[in-house]
Amino acid sequence: MDSCSACVVFDESLTGYDFGPSHPMNPVRVDLTMRLAGQLGVLDGGDSPHGLPLVAAPHATDEDLLTVHTPELLEAVRRSSEDPTAVDARLGLGTEDNPTFAGMHEAARHVVGATKEAARLVWEGEYLHAANVAGGLHHAMPDRASGFCVYNDVAVAIAWLLSQGVERVAYVDLDVHHGDGVEKVFWDDPRVLTVSLHETGQMLFPGTGFAHDVGGPEAQGSAVNVALPPGLTDAGWLRAIDAVVPPLLREFAPQVLVTQQGCDAHRDDPLGHLMLSVDGQRRAYAALHDLAHEVADGRWVATGGGGYAVVDVVPRAWTHLLGVVAGRPLEAGLETPEDWRRLVRDRTGLDAPLRMTDGVEPRFDAWGQGYNPDTWLDRTVQATRQAAFPLNGIDPHL
Repeated sequence: MDSCSACVVFDESLTGYDFGPSHPMNPVRVDLTMRLAGQLGVLDGGDSPHGLPLVAAPHATDEDLLTVHTPELLEAVRRSSEDPTAVDARLGLGTEDNPTFAGMHEAARHVVGATKEAARLVWEGEYLHAANVAGGLHHAMPDRASGFCVYNDVAVAIAWLLSQGVERVAYVDLDVHHGDGVEKVFWDDPRVLTVSLHETGQMLFPGTGFAHDVGGPEAQGSAVNVALPPGLTDAGWLRAIDAVVPPLLREFAPQVLVTQQGCDAHRDDPLGHLMLSVDGQRRAYAALHDLAHEVADGRWVATGGGGYAVVDVVPRAWTHLLGVVAGRPLEAGLETPEDWRRLVRDRTGLDAPLRMTDGVEPRFDAWGQGYNPDTWLDRTVQATRQAAFPLNGIDPHL
């Protein structure tokens, strides 16, 4: 993998998206990621003048937000932002998942602005790849907050790309939870292909995203869902990605690839039931990088997403992601810096991982080697292929 023209959109105030100390989505995970990436030379500055440059993150405007969200939602978020006691559970505000907090509107629109800026930098050719690890808030719906997500930064960024004349955008979501908000926004838009690989909704929030969910009447086949069985390890997860993502992207030929790398499918994550390693996730990031170069002339917008093992998993996974975005992947077995481990202890009281690896060599059997109907994984993957592939002009049996 050669180094690429790439950047990360970030400033420290993005950690202001904060539902409080008892909420699973603690913004310390973003701060620890950026500090680890900096100490390992992934970011520009200090001892690494050739690392990823940091680009300032602007705030999204109301006009940006209204390309996806209703005026009623914006007004309600503003009210709750100014007075956190002004909850509106009907719009998902003041719930257990989305408690209100002072400054919520500003914090949420800042995340949106960062992802939109990443999309702009890529589409206008300033960088080939751009990342926003604070982004990936894929559950927010047009008319309500949902699943820790107030506004949908990914959907706003894709809508902006379409407004600039982009004719085909592919969105690939690797979060353990179904990317339901992004799918909803573009459900009936054939210009956007949404592909979500997630733990089955039979077991996990939001309870949606099955093989038969293939898009609206004007965009049949534009939504693709793989509902994965609980307990899945790297081998099965990577096999599912291999079976579904490359054939679809090659046929769709997107002009821009947008991805969500929620790392909550890791075996240590407290909310999901998949059993991945950081090493398996690292391999998937590399595969998406290569696909961006193969099908989208390298244009790649990468975001974070879920991930609630805020010390053990998220910083390592997303630092690997940033290394891949830069075209300079980190060695899997690299030691974490002692200064970073000390910082983790001071900030959280927890012991940080000693290495960037879980000690796993991720291997999988490629789908082309044969389909096994006796396994839950292969049955669900084949159900997705049979439902979505013909609608995209692909033979599901090849």
